[in-house]
Amino acid sequence: MMNLRVHIDQHSGFCFGVVYAIEMAEEILDEQGYLYCLGDIVHNDEEVNRLTNKGLRIIDHEELKTLTDEKVLIRAHGEPPSTYELAINNNLTLIDASCPVVLKLQNRIKNSYDKDETIYIYGKHGHAEVIGLLGQTSNNAVVFQDINELDLDTLPKNLTLYSQTTKSTDKFYEINDILREKGITVNTNDTICRQVSNRDKELRDFADKFDKIVFVSGTKSSNGKVLYNVCKEKNPNTYFVSNAEQVDPAWFNENDSVGICGATSTPMWLMEDVKNRLETF
Repeated sequence: MMNLRVHIDQHSGFCFGVVYAIEMAEEILDEQGYLYCLGDIVHNDEEVNRLTNKGLRIIDHEELKTLTDEKVLIRAHGEPPSTYELAINNNLTLIDASCPVVLKLQNRIKNSYDKDETIYIYGKHGHAEVIGLLGQTSNNAVVFQDINELDLDTLPKNLTLYSQTTKSTDKFYEINDILREKGITVNTNDTICRQVSNRDKELRDFADKFDKIVFVSGTKSSNGKVLYNVCKEKNPNTYFVSNAEQVDPAWFNENDSVGICGATSTPMWLMEDVKNRLETF
């Protein structure tokens, strides 16, 4: 039996966009027993399973085309204009839980596009939020997730730079500097969500205080990958798990202090599960 001192980071867990989407979903599930949701409501399989057990039905865009006269939840990541058009044609009621930060970004990109600006978006290819952003430009913006994807010598001399809301601020400004060094005039729009970017600094402080860190996140979460690496840089004894079963007793020594933290898509109950398992060692 090991004696571990275990502490959960109280700042970890759902960002307000996700809290809002899940509260909306639960309210309708309580009322009508089922609800369609376009894509995973959150990039966390454990939370998705909890909600599907309550009646949430996850569908993709192909299935959406075949639905009529139903309520469909749009998750925090937002959707392109084509989804709203389809909803009108199929008489679907959209429960729009798009995050306000994402909606604001969509509007800014649409305005830039309407002004014929050349738009580059730093974001993950195929990510739900990015698809919604691209849709504001009739899919004409250039998306890149690494500066190496761009041929710097042939880039336009003027461009407007945006970022997916959950990207790393440091990385974004690094890209901005590289472009400017190449003599490109960049109209920079830092559209990274502060609730996400401030987590960087908070987590560095948190990771520093413990012998070991258990980082809890779904494998699909972009923000989870970023924040896990932040912790690992600060504290090499950081372990990534998606559920309590994955926690390995071999990671710990007698009297270790253990910090538990997670992504903005990690539910608090899952971190509590991990804590409970650690306390059985």
